Amino acid sequence: MTTTVAAPPRTASRWPDRFAPLAAGWLGLWGVLALLATLTGAGYPFGANDPHGGDVNLLRLVPMGLATPLFACVLLTAAVAALAMSRPAVRPPGPLRALLAGYGWAVAFALAVVVPDARVLIILGYAPILLLGAPFGWPPVDYADIFTWALFARFAALAGGLLLAGAVLAWQRRTAGACLGCGRDGTDRGWTTPAAAARWGRWAAGIAAAIPLTYALTRFAWAAGIPLGISREFLTEMQDTGLVWAGLGLGAFATVGAILTLGLVQRWGERFPRWMIGLAGRRVPVKLAVVPATLVAIAVTAATLGLLSNPGFWDLEHGFSLAGAPMLLWPFWGVALGAATYAYHLRRRGACRRCGRA
Repeated sequence: MTTTVAAPPRTASRWPDRFAPLAAGWLGLWGVLALLATLTGAGYPFGANDPHGGDVNLLRLVPMGLATPLFACVLLTAAVAALAMSRPAVRPPGPLRALLAGYGWAVAFALAVVVPDARVLIILGYAPILLLGAPFGWPPVDYADIFTWALFARFAALAGGLLLAGAVLAWQRRTAGACLGCGRDGTDRGWTTPAAAARWGRWAAGIAAAIPLTYALTRFAWAAGIPLGISREFLTEMQDTGLVWAGLGLGAFATVGAILTLGLVQRWGERFPRWMIGLAGRRVPVKLAVVPATLVAIAVTAATLGLLSNPGFWDLEHGFSLAGAPMLLWPFWGVALGAATYAYHLRRRGACRRCGRA
């Protein structure tokens, strides 16, 4: 005689409950460091204090005498706000709720999109080359000049912004009586249904895939010796310095990203294709697609703000050119990729482990 024991149900993720305390701790730590930088006059890694790429960061527009104490104040007050959001579900008065949520979202946006710049996106694009080529001494760069305190601070700000965004979202759901895990509140919204998300998600994915391909086209042309959008002299200079191969790497990264973006609306984006030994036919974990796509969407948007606000960007060819034109589309790339990722999430999220709603 045999007995069958039912497997215990999988427990819901505890991440929504952890965002607020984690955000409070992370922002509080960096707020204290910013406060020390204010008192000592050293350590602030943005604006004029950043010798490598500070000209493409929007914080360069804030006077140094004001920037450090302002940064410390924003971080510390955001930490206090996140700590307040970690309290049990008590719905505050409407104006207070709107003020707290508005401040939280504003700081989250600033940390995740404004503080980081093109260097975050560039590092993400170069990461495979840097990691694979390091043992062989290629590319011939000084890694100490790349992985600096300023770069680390940008990624720290990005992490703080994402943690705070998660804290605000979870708090809004909790105080509105919605499910903390999925946000469902029993009200049907037509555009969030899987069928509707499949329709508008295809458009978003198509746009998000086409834009990086236009960027990659120019970089591939340069690697092939074709001065597409630039002068022959500038191309020769890039060939002599090796920058043309760096552009080729970024173009390859953009192409791979475009292909993976199409996976958000293709069958192989839901189940691993047959040629993937050991994974063939298995369901693709939703987070495996959503997390990196969201990170790239944010990084692209952050890079756009810094690049387009930098006067030097428009001097690439003394004005509009085919070299810079693809980057003018980056704001649409970030938005489209974010929308396509959200549509993918809506299509595949299934029944919630917390509330059981589907």
